[in-house]
Amino acid sequence: MKFEIKRDILLKSLNFVQGVVEKKNTLPILSNVLLDLKNNKLSIIATDLDIIFYDEISDVKILSEGNTTTSAAVLFDILRKITSNSNLKFDLKSENKLSLKSDNSDFNLLCLPSDNFPTFQLNEFNDSEIKINNKNFLKLLNKTKISISNDDTRHYLNGVFLHMTEANGRNFLTGVATDSHRLSSSSLEVDSINEFKSIILPRKTVFQLCTLLAETKDSLNMQSNENRIKFQIGKTKLISKVIDGKFPNYAQVVPKNNKKKMEADLELFKSSVDRVASVSTDKKDGVKIKLSKDKLDLSVNNTHSGDGNESVSVKFEHDLDITFNSKYLIDVASELEGEKIEIFFNDTASPALIKDPSDFDSIFVIMPMKG
Repeated sequence: MKFEIKRDILLKSLNFVQGVVEKKNTLPILSNVLLDLKNNKLSIIATDLDIIFYDEISDVKILSEGNTTTSAAVLFDILRKITSNSNLKFDLKSENKLSLKSDNSDFNLLCLPSDNFPTFQLNEFNDSEIKINNKNFLKLLNKTKISISNDDTRHYLNGVFLHMTEANGRNFLTGVATDSHRLSSSSLEVDSINEFKSIILPRKTVFQLCTLLAETKDSLNMQSNENRIKFQIGKTKLISKVIDGKFPNYAQVVPKNNKKKMEADLELFKSSVDRVASVSTDKKDGVKIKLSKDKLDLSVNNTHSGDGNESVSVKFEHDLDITFNSKYLIDVASELEGEKIEIFFNDTASPALIKDPSDFDSIFVIMPMKG
């Protein structure tokens, strides 16, 4: 195997690989990236057995075909430190040694035979392909991923629930995530795709897909079967197992009777909560919200570091005292796109409903804290 390629082209692909390869090193081959040179293209494959990343590069000078696997982290780190747009020369000297030369640099990378690398069927999907707007799907994932649970005992909450919904004769692909303390829901309008089966997309896949979508403007194609889902953007494919479990009936926890509406300037609200929360060394400390007519008083009190207070002008017609996790408020506010934030309350002990006046297809629910 012998080939030449521009550093920036290969580095872009290896950057995505870093989020997929197995870091724990339980199986050494899973820390490696497979380089497969044939049919006038370089295929790059990485996996942790749950996610498969596949990329295809045609802008490569092939001197002889072949394949091998080498450490994804080491190769990425080397390329990252090589001058931009340098020409890279690869030569597989033996089964366990890959030569890499560029400018005045010369490396010999250890390899493991590609025969040891897991094999996959990349085209095992029978369902028809669904085309989705890249930018809109990225927004959906960004708005929902903030509520993904980190509690592995309830594995069915460790991802985003993707499913079809219908409202006013319009079809939506809806994503929902919850950790039982907060909930995020966001939808994007699509053509009728009745054959799409509801799935729970794992947390790692969600974050890796966000990285991929943020770096490209190409349209996204999606296919699924009973236990896997495939996302394709141009020549790049991300295939993932889905979470085996039943997502809870989230609709029943979305408040229906929250009539007390507070409207505030988004940036002012977010920065005020962030400033007041700075006094606490523990970001889980609650920020106390005291609402009166057109006034919001924020306060945080920490026994180890002190207290902070700030007042904000808002639109509100009631009196209400309630406490929230400051991080949850900041997370939600950071995902809103307009100039305002709307929070709908019922009482001190009930969850709040947060909306973005510029996005009618997304809602957020946050449970209050005691005290």
